[in-house]
Amino acid sequence: MSGRDEISDKRGLSAVVEAARASGEKRGLPPVHLWNPPNCGEIDIVIRRDGVWMHEGSPIGRKELVRLFSTVLRKDPDGFHLVTPVEKMRITVEDAPFHAVRVDRVGEVLVFLTDVGDEVRAGPDNPIRVETDPHTGEPAPYVHVRRGLEARIDRPVFYELVEMAAERPGPDGPVLGVESDGGWFPLGEAGAHRP
Repeated sequence: MSGRDEISDKRGLSAVVEAARASGEKRGLPPVHLWNPPNCGEIDIVIRRDGVWMHEGSPIGRKELVRLFSTVLRKDPDGFHLVTPVEKMRITVEDAPFHAVRVDRVGEVLVFLTDVGDEVRAGPDNPIRVETDPHTGEPAPYVHVRRGLEARIDRPVFYELVEMAAERPGPDGPVLGVESDGGWFPLGEAGAHRP
């Protein structure tokens, strides 16, 4: 990275922090879906498959900073970006930007907690989906968080879902799934995910 790129990168990071803090003071998430700033290129931030946020090859150790960045994260057709009212910078996301680290049943709703502090009520607006690796049969479960951003459901949390699941008939045999907020979400073939 040249000196000029480093200066631009640091200004970009500073702008993201300032915009996120300003929006955070107003409570709630900033309206990044309404902002249409120019694309300012890439910034060396990677959200690894394990959920660790990296900047220039080093982990971002401050949870408050990661939370701040997560509030201005947006998924566009060309990838993931940190967005402020005046600039948009592309970042790399290896899998899903968030991890679901907890699930609780509250009445008829499954409520997930993400690693960045979001609470997500699973349902028709925030569906649960499971992809299965065709070679290994390993499940990769996700829950929608907001505006196209998903959380990968951590393995212990997925096992909790499997324990809560019920069977329903499917075209190829019984299917295991969970209900939440009026929706039913298949987890896989019955017996396939029992720990």
